[in-house]
Amino acid sequence: MRPWVQEMVIVHRVFRRESRLLPELIGAVRPGDAERAARLAELTRGYADGLHDHHTSEDELLWPKLLARVDLDAELVLRMEQQHQVVDAGLQELGARLDAWERSPAEPERDALVGAFARHRRDLVEHLDEEEQRILPLVQEHISVAEWAALSEHARSKTPKDKLLFVLGALLEDATPQERTQFLAMLPLPARLMWKLVGKRSYAKQVEKIRKG
Repeated sequence: MRPWVQEMVIVHRVFRRESRLLPELIGAVRPGDAERAARLAELTRGYADGLHDHHTSEDELLWPKLLARVDLDAELVLRMEQQHQVVDAGLQELGARLDAWERSPAEPERDALVGAFARHRRDLVEHLDEEEQRILPLVQEHISVAEWAALSEHARSKTPKDKLLFVLGALLEDATPQERTQFLAMLPLPARLMWKLVGKRSYAKQVEKIRKG
């Protein structure tokens, strides 16, 4: 058996989508709308924390194993680590701009935040593209199913319990029917039932409220 690396592609889709949608939503906020600014600031921090945790799990659980097993591609793995550092620096700038905009939701602060988001997304997409094209084939060859599952478990352990269904909805939003079926099959039965009975409807309502303002 080999790891189901498409799971990583599904996770990446969330970061691709939210790094595109959030600055669009922020850019549409009227100056002085503190309530809307606070709501989008909360979502942006959730996005940034999720991305940081995702990269931390790779730094701790994936890169060391690949570096020990893939001699010819060591330079590639090291570049992934360097790209993580670039993305992390972008997240720090994003956080500073976000704090300034939330304190004073005026046009200059808003536009500076949108600009920071654009730079962050540029660096992020470059990294995700290369990781999917170059790293995932190495994962299939050199990482065990159990080792791959440890990355998912790390992500779940970092997610607040009251956010788990929302995060699941974000992951499934752009998944194909086949991806959705396989992703849900990896979850415990109680989690699948909660998603079906409560989570799916709740996620749809929250997203509609977020994106329509």
